[in-house]
Amino acid sequence: MFKTVHEAKKFCKDNDISMLDFKMTDLDGRWRHVTLPVDRLDEDMMTYGIGFDGSNYGYAAVENSDMVFIPDLSTAAVEPFSEGVLTMTGDVMVIGVPSNRPFDQYPRNVAKRAVEYMKETGIADKMIIGPEFEFHIFDSVAFGTEPHQSLLRIECDEAYWNTAEGGTGHQLPKKAGYHADLPGDVNFELRNEMCRTLENWGVKVKYHHHEVGSPAQEEIETEMGEMTEMADKTMIVKYVIKNMAEAWGKSATFMPKPVLDEAGNGMHVHIILLKDGKPLFYDENGYALLSDTALHFIGGLLKHAPSLCAITNPSTNSFKRLVPGFEAPVTIGYAMANRSAVVRIPAYAKSPSKKRFELRNPDATCNPYYAYSAILMAGLDGIKNKIDPSANGWGPYDFNLFDLSDEEKAKIDSLPRSLDDALDALEKDHDYLTAGGVFPERLLKIWIDKKRAELKRINRIPNAAEFEAYYSL
Repeated sequence: MFKTVHEAKKFCKDNDISMLDFKMTDLDGRWRHVTLPVDRLDEDMMTYGIGFDGSNYGYAAVENSDMVFIPDLSTAAVEPFSEGVLTMTGDVMVIGVPSNRPFDQYPRNVAKRAVEYMKETGIADKMIIGPEFEFHIFDSVAFGTEPHQSLLRIECDEAYWNTAEGGTGHQLPKKAGYHADLPGDVNFELRNEMCRTLENWGVKVKYHHHEVGSPAQEEIETEMGEMTEMADKTMIVKYVIKNMAEAWGKSATFMPKPVLDEAGNGMHVHIILLKDGKPLFYDENGYALLSDTALHFIGGLLKHAPSLCAITNPSTNSFKRLVPGFEAPVTIGYAMANRSAVVRIPAYAKSPSKKRFELRNPDATCNPYYAYSAILMAGLDGIKNKIDPSANGWGPYDFNLFDLSDEEKAKIDSLPRSLDDALDALEKDHDYLTAGGVFPERLLKIWIDKKRAELKRINRIPNAAEFEAYYSL
């Protein structure tokens, strides 16, 4: 939004902005923020930043946790959920002598380094991505875990299970919400307001609609953009959706599988590579009009798919979505216009500039900076090593993989069935991530240890389904 401190301060004066709000990303991919009077903004801040304790963000040891945040003026926007506030994100530096240096574990710095590494390889100079954001909007949610009781209750007036409870009678049938119209689509105007807010923040919206799930499953898809910019915008999208729902007295979640036996929430990622402004993925004679470069990128994604899942699908709940029967991928393969393949090539994208494919397994519980960077690194590894997905038995699968017999399915490589399996894969297969110093080994160890701790806690907790199955044995 701004190039200079002078421009930013003038805007604040002209628009009655009194406070600056700086948003920083923690290890999990959540925003945290610190707020200060606008008079504090000066050239020194742009050089030396403001100090904070990085150990509370999850990615720094306590003994080396003094860090500084440097605001990025180009990301500035008027905060839509508070009056008189200018908000922006930026970069995190480690305090050093004689000068500070970028903190190599900070999510935004990892993404920047991944882009730099891509340029150093000479393969490409830009990765363009387009995420699709699926989420649920509930009227309320209650949950809790105590030694003597566990609670989960979702209230959603739109859901099919409420037909016997009264209301308008226009509740959507189970798994039948795709592109539902009014009056069944009760959150239409709320999604409109979300999209208006996103557009005002500089996030271009492609479209929005009701998704498959009856209990208020929604989708907003944004226009494609450069990888690091889209990671910033992913944070904005999640922030706007959750806060706008809150403002309307509702609750939005990106949880991959919040409702049993309904469609889950993915974050499909469309991918294009450019070099000197020219697309690298088009070949009029290639399979599905894809070039060898595109197929090798796909080969890298498929080779590293199990370990990628530890970053792109980093919750135990993620793997409750990656099951057959809900348009979520479970097998490692690629195909054109096939939603059961983990890599899908849209048949409608035929021009050289729009030729692309989408990775369908990620979900929005990921840290987008890490996830998009890992996707890029896997693809670059595929290109460097000329990994042919067809020669490795990963397709193309131009048929519904869900319709295969159990015997046929056993012959096809599968995505991890659990977060535990994905973490095992990441421990064994991560050299492609550490290439060029993009993902520090220390960061991967912190990530794996944190996720193992989550698993240990969650796996200890008895649940209602276990009581149902085993209580009377």
